[in-house]
Amino acid sequence: MALHTLTEDQVAFYNERGYLRLQEVFSPDEVEFQSVELERLMLEWAQQTPGWRGPWRKAYMTAEEDERARLTAMHELQNYSEAFARAVVNDRLTGAVSDLIGPHVELHHTTLHAKAPDMGTPFPMHQDHPFYEHEGPAYVDAIVHIDTANEENGCLQFLEGSHKLGPLQHIRGPESSPHLPTDQYRLEDAVSVPADAGDVVFFSYLTIHGSAPNRTDQWRRLVRFGYRDPDNVQTAGQGLGRDGLMVRGQKRNRAA
Repeated sequence: MALHTLTEDQVAFYNERGYLRLQEVFSPDEVEFQSVELERLMLEWAQQTPGWRGPWRKAYMTAEEDERARLTAMHELQNYSEAFARAVVNDRLTGAVSDLIGPHVELHHTTLHAKAPDMGTPFPMHQDHPFYEHEGPAYVDAIVHIDTANEENGCLQFLEGSHKLGPLQHIRGPESSPHLPTDQYRLEDAVSVPADAGDVVFFSYLTIHGSAPNRTDQWRRLVRFGYRDPDNVQTAGQGLGRDGLMVRGQKRNRAA
């Protein structure tokens, strides 16, 4: 298969480790447009919450930090802003996804995770698969960096090669977001992947990842674009039964 955006070495890196950082996918002007629009969306549409619930919080924060921790989130930003409607079809971004999962690429969802200054909520080690389960592995999360992310403000951290384990059993419950046992899967064992504004970090929805709190005085804003092969059938979770935008190739009716 001819590659559109990535090199053979980059594809091999992703296949081996389960993630890949691609620099300067978006220009400074595009990042500025996204940033300004995101400020508006956060004021008008997003929800401010303490973040994911569950017993994992005691392992990641003190009781005082837990009280202060905040996360701003919203879904489907492309339905609210031209900036993100353009971003989800960005040629270099969708070309990279196509290089990773094949010629047919469907947008499944977008989600904002903005960690507030001073005590932005951490994320426990988890796979994204439990949140939108599909039958196969052909699903890539693309994390668009509106702000620079580093270890101080809670950049992404990955357990390298963990996507090869397949879907894992997560701790679930009415008062708990899906996450992996904190004594078995530790953030300290994960590789940090800092990135600059305009960069995109791609990873398999089977790759185990998490992030530390934002302890700086600035926001850490990331937007996740979820892409799949349209033949990868969803079985549960976010966006179940909803058609997505085809950003590369075609969706075929296999029953026709």
